Amino acid sequence: MKQFFSDFSKLIKFRLTFLVVFSASVTFLMAQKIQISRDMIDGINWTNWLILIIGGFLVTGAANCFNEIIEVDLDKLMSRTKDRPMPAGRMTTGQGLVSGLLMGVIGTWLLGKLNLETGLLSVFSILLYAFAYTPLKRKSPIAVFVGAIPGALPPLIGYFAGLGHDGIEFILPKDSPQIDLQIALILFLIQFVWQFPHFWSIAWVLDEDYSKAGFRLLPTKKKDKTSAVFTFVSTLILIPVSLLPNFYGFGGYYIAAASVILGLIFSWYAYQLVVKMDLPSARKVMFCSFFYIPLVQLILLFDLVV
Repeated sequence: MKQFFSDFSKLIKFRLTFLVVFSASVTFLMAQKIQISRDMIDGINWTNWLILIIGGFLVTGAANCFNEIIEVDLDKLMSRTKDRPMPAGRMTTGQGLVSGLLMGVIGTWLLGKLNLETGLLSVFSILLYAFAYTPLKRKSPIAVFVGAIPGALPPLIGYFAGLGHDGIEFILPKDSPQIDLQIALILFLIQFVWQFPHFWSIAWVLDEDYSKAGFRLLPTKKKDKTSAVFTFVSTLILIPVSLLPNFYGFGGYYIAAASVILGLIFSWYAYQLVVKMDLPSARKVMFCSFFYIPLVQLILLFDLVV
């Protein structure tokens, strides 16, 4: 039983799935909080929140499962992935396919119960991640740009889910400002820009392992000054983007201060990568990226101006 849970965790990439679901669940609460302030609902719909978490978990797990089916032969070549259940021979690709389809169908059905837009976005996310980003990883660094789109969809999915059955009809009512659409797109944009230093720092740390499978994720396909500069510049771009909630009036003083401070810390580590060009610096950028997005989203949730 212990081996089963270990294999399942590796199959769905549990830590990545957790981060995705966390992001969606926080933005769900933002949408609900705004609706409460407008007297649209009496309180947070915790049942829908739970449906989002379960559905999001299954959909993300399905996308990761399809990714591993496609890359099973490549996973055998890399140290960090060779012990996953399919490349290690503990699960067949047929079993993986059934698992992925089952999770995808149930997860999409659950998210579709919240509203049509949430269900459609979840399907789009699976298709883009598994069948566009995955094959591009061996062909061109443009894969990072493509992968950043499904990677940034969770905040959008979570916000749409928080609108309940009204979905897009609620976002663009004739007698209400379009602030909801702005919020949803800004939340997407912040996570989209964050993906680049996140992806590139991971690619730097794992470059030797990735090269065994022919993955080309760094901007220049190698660990050089230009790739480090790209990573640094992306953290600088993230600072003004993270201040968009304040510019559009739905972020308070705390999130503004946190966005600037966290952004400067992120940029400082990325600058050290440019200067030192070493693995420890890349690891600091990578670990900083793990903490950046959940902290910014949590602080915005509690400092939301409604």
